Amino acid sequence: MWWYPTVTVVSSLVQPPALLPDLPVFSHEDGLDLLHQSLPLQEKLERIHDHLRQSLPFIDRIAVASYEPLTDNLKTFLHSSDGEAPLSFYESKLSASSSLTEIATSRRPRVINDMDVLSQDLVREHSRRVRSSGYGASYTMPVAHNGALYGFLFFNSRQKWVFDAQALHHLNMVGHQLSLVVVNELACLRTLMASVRTVTQIAQIRDFETGAHLERMAHYSRIIAQEVAPRFKLDDAFVEYLYLFAPLHDIGKVAVPDSLLLKPGRLEPEEFVQIQQHTVKGRQIVDSMLENFGIQGMQRSEMLRNIVLHHHESLDGSGYPHGLRGDDIPVEARIVAVADVFDALTSERPYKEAWSNDQAFSMLAEMAGRKFDHDCVDALLRNRSEIDRIQGQFAEDFLG
Repeated sequence: MWWYPTVTVVSSLVQPPALLPDLPVFSHEDGLDLLHQSLPLQEKLERIHDHLRQSLPFIDRIAVASYEPLTDNLKTFLHSSDGEAPLSFYESKLSASSSLTEIATSRRPRVINDMDVLSQDLVREHSRRVRSSGYGASYTMPVAHNGALYGFLFFNSRQKWVFDAQALHHLNMVGHQLSLVVVNELACLRTLMASVRTVTQIAQIRDFETGAHLERMAHYSRIIAQEVAPRFKLDDAFVEYLYLFAPLHDIGKVAVPDSLLLKPGRLEPEEFVQIQQHTVKGRQIVDSMLENFGIQGMQRSEMLRNIVLHHHESLDGSGYPHGLRGDDIPVEARIVAVADVFDALTSERPYKEAWSNDQAFSMLAEMAGRKFDHDCVDALLRNRSEIDRIQGQFAEDFLG
């Protein structure tokens, strides 16, 4: 049972409204008009934070965690804070947190005006990090729409006992508006991914790449992205979008004839040229999907296009379709390339048996710096135990 502290209204926490012009008609600047603008979600969050601080200057951090219902995973997604984020690239099961599960079930926000009451919960990593970063009070809202949970919204302050009735009234209004912005973004992604799963299930009827392959390579992509994040200055949102988009990498194969896609022997040179066109066809399919769903302006859509079009490029320029070299290859494509090839090597195909992990690691290491990004390959090599876990969780089921 969570303690909901009694709060006292402190009027000095909210600034008095500015005097309005003594005119029957006058223009007014809407501080939240940015919500309707075509801006990245991260920028909207930061500007909402700036707007909120005008009335509630003690709000030091706003954070968004996204929820994935299929896996019950809760993951850090976005944040706006006055210092280094206490949580980055962090995920845990929602069911592992009784407090957040209660918020999700009841759809009621939670107020903690003194985070020292969490002292017994400090064994949990997320609680320990937030508290050790100096935050003294927290307000948590569920982000939900039409009965579906999309995540949580956190307002943190380094001061204690700041969330009084007046402050909460203001936070509720801003919080619900921000929640709608987040839901709109994540709903676009869920709609897109639902279409991906449908296309994937159709493609599996005629393709050897199973849903398990897509799950594994998406998780490998996430591992690599987290590891190389310092080098490429990647944030939580980048990693999350990459994880969601990775399964779309070979969507263009639906346009490849069965005679080529399922050919058990070696491809002839002219046949391989046809196979290579799946990257270009895939880009065209993605553009059509975004247009058909009316989400052409979806944030990070260019990342999706890059993954589909460039995941077969090589650092030495020998890849396709454009023969890009080195840093000209988008980092998201470099990450997915390593994840995809590793799983292809360790999976059974009509034309080969599955390699062992050690064999696949050896080949990737040999080609690192020439075909594949060296840091991306090293990221997999450093996470062998996690790879074993993913392979166990998403093993092939050939009996259906």
